[in-house]
Amino acid sequence: MNTFAQRLKEARKRAGLSQEALGRNAGLDEMSASTRMNRYELGKRMPDPELVERIAVVLNLPAAYFYAVSDDEAELLIKFHRLSSEGRAKVMSFLGQLG
Repeated sequence: MNTFAQRLKEARKRAGLSQEALGRNAGLDEMSASTRMNRYELGKRMPDPELVERIAVVLNLPAAYFYAVSDDEAELLIKFHRLSSEGRAKVMSFLGQLG
């Protein structure tokens, strides 16, 4: 299973959504939503970048999360995405001090 497929499936399950519900909430036609999401999760197809963005919005994740190779990087992306703008500024300031 490729990275995108694995992260998509994990995120959908964490959100407690069925493949059909995620697909419909991301704007897919309800007649094909489940089938299309299933193919994405199996790694048989790749959604276009616009659909990835819509899926990310539904799941409250950054689109980059789906492409992160390491689990640490993926978790960091989630945490940064969910920070307030003040929290993000603090993280960026801290990182600037590290080098």
